[in-house]
Amino acid sequence: MNEKRDAFVQKLKAQLDEWNADINELETKADQAEVRAKIEYHKRIADLRARLKEVEDKIVELQQAGEGALENLKQGLENSWEILKASFTKSIHIFHNLDTIKL
Repeated sequence: MNEKRDAFVQKLKAQLDEWNADINELETKADQAEVRAKIEYHKRIADLRARLKEVEDKIVELQQAGEGALENLKQGLENSWEILKASFTKSIHIFHNLDTIKL
């Protein structure tokens, strides 16, 4: 079971690394945006970073969990993951809209 858990964790960490890089790119764009857009960018980025941290914390819990708690933690992690994924998708959509309109 540890091999399955380790593979699952590695997959999640790879996606988190990718999302961290994307957030860093968004921060660069936010710093160059107009004032009202900049506020919205930074608000969304802070939300994404908080959700990312929540998932990272759950991954650590999962790695340290005993076999009995593994399935419960995995379900909680998957729920947090879906929330993060939805937030990320929504934020990217909003950022693209902010790029195309003047506030």
